[in-house]
Amino acid sequence: MSVTRLKRKHRKNIARANNKQNIIKNLLRTPVLKNVDLEELKSRFSAVAITE
Repeated sequence: MSVTRLKRKHRKNIARANNKQNIIKNLLRTPVLKNVDLEELKSRFSAVAITE
């Protein structure tokens, strides 16, 4: 038997792996919100609305 490679399938597998890596990188790029004080944020927005 001769050795044959499935080139199209190989390219598809590599592309699929690269896509998954890019999705993970994009998810990790977004910052995680921790310890957010909602009342303080609301007061900031209301203060901006009053001054305008």
